[in-house]
Amino acid sequence: MIDAEEKGIVELQWRAIQGNLKGRFGKVSDLDAILFLIGLQELRMIPEKLKKEQKQDLMHVAVCKLLSYDGLYELEGTDNEGWPHYRKSANFPKLTLDEQEYLLKRNIVRYFDEAEPEELNILTDAGNS
Repeated sequence: MIDAEEKGIVELQWRAIQGNLKGRFGKVSDLDAILFLIGLQELRMIPEKLKKEQKQDLMHVAVCKLLSYDGLYELEGTDNEGWPHYRKSANFPKLTLDEQEYLLKRNIVRYFDEAEPEELNILTDAGNS
């Protein structure tokens, strides 16, 4: 069960992140868009052209990174093209859709809190290209 007060705090922090990204990109970013941006950041490069499958892969990388905070995934390394690869390190708890969304939002807040501004250069550069 999620503590209502904690959920409220995370929601405020989530909206602040959305506001910051709106300032950079000119529109409000939903969960999928922010996962995509985190995936780009974790890839540490912006490919010239992305296929639909690669966009989905970027979102998967982001989810794995975020769930690594909870010990559910662990970074194995990167392949020869620079893509990070994760392995499942724990069983995923049974959660409702709302709980899953909360978990992702909470970890997105942590991601942005822990990152130094210069580490988010891909997120900044992505808005300028």
